[in-house]
Amino acid sequence: MKKLLWVLFKSNLIVRMLVCMIIGAFIAAFLPQYGVKLEFLGRVFIQALRAAAPMLVFVLVISSIVNNKFDNVSSIKSVAWLYAVTVLISAILASTVSYLYPLHLVMDVPPISEKPPEGVAEILMNIILKFVDNPVDALANGNFLSILAWSTALGIALRQSSEATKSVIKNWSDATIWVVRLVVAIAPYGVLGLVASHFTSDGLAKLKNYLELIGVLLGLMVFVALVINPLIVFLNFRKNPYPLVFTCLRYSGITAFFTRSSAANIPVNIRLAQRMQLPEEIYSLSIPLGVTMSMNGAAITITTMTMATVHTLGMDVSFIQTLLLSILATVCALGASGVPGGSLLLIPVACSMFGVDPTIAAQVVAIGFVISEIQDSAETVLNSSSDMLFTSVVSLKQQGRDPSKIELLPE
Repeated sequence: MKKLLWVLFKSNLIVRMLVCMIIGAFIAAFLPQYGVKLEFLGRVFIQALRAAAPMLVFVLVISSIVNNKFDNVSSIKSVAWLYAVTVLISAILASTVSYLYPLHLVMDVPPISEKPPEGVAEILMNIILKFVDNPVDALANGNFLSILAWSTALGIALRQSSEATKSVIKNWSDATIWVVRLVVAIAPYGVLGLVASHFTSDGLAKLKNYLELIGVLLGLMVFVALVINPLIVFLNFRKNPYPLVFTCLRYSGITAFFTRSSAANIPVNIRLAQRMQLPEEIYSLSIPLGVTMSMNGAAITITTMTMATVHTLGMDVSFIQTLLLSILATVCALGASGVPGGSLLLIPVACSMFGVDPTIAAQVVAIGFVISEIQDSAETVLNSSSDMLFTSVVSLKQQGRDPSKIELLPE
């Protein structure tokens, strides 16, 4: 008993998380009545992450700009380019596989209540409007584009302030990070509640009609995570990429799978960046930026679901059209919101490229919500771990460090 208590409360964070996952699965299988009640632990954990993330980003970005030189603008651009290029690669990969291996959907699901965007113009307009949102509303609602815009502007303005003011800002940043460490520390127990409640519900039983679709989506996401992303790391360093890739997947991916929100996973990624000793002036900007731009999984979902719709309706699609769809899916993915199900509501925009009736597109979105127990979780793992990975690539390259020899600071 003492050994179990030590493992649950004193061991390495990942060990605690894996043990709690096993306990949660056991409760779901043999004590389902308690599994439903333990959902509260998971909800507390996710709510705490979502509450901490906006304030953390706001304070960290201001502190980073105020207390550091502008030596890393090119590094931020490099990270952003990596985000955009890999999203496009993911979309092209998904469209090519869907072209060569057509999927067909069973549309027997209820309609959705959410209203999807009407076109790419609306997506771009929404992105612009998010930049100029009220900063108080942005902090309250987790609008990270506006938070980045306001914190960047305030940081630049405060660079001319006194040393005492800069010191206070740095102290606020350190205090916020300390609080976030407490939130991350409860991750294993939140995961326990999420596993116990998710696998107790009958939602997973609904997935049997869509196993082929889920298999293709997961296969594409695994391929990007374990082949495409490592290849990009290798091309940058000419070193074994997998120690870095697996570090990002292990520490960022596990919590991302259960939170199903890139935004909620920001504190986890920032804590990992600190343990990897990456430059704060890079990760304090690039990780929040990745909530909107690091959307490999979203591009795969949008492209695959759209192609499956087209094939189900018996439409003839040329390979050139699939490539054009990849570009459109990239734009849509970059406009995804970083919250659970954010990419699904953009499927009708991609479907409109082929003239698909909006009511049919809505049915496809509903299918997405049915399989979201798996699809959205895997998508967030890829999105969030890629965010961390490419931030690490640019940071380690600047520091002249070897990605095959990653050492983390103690928790």
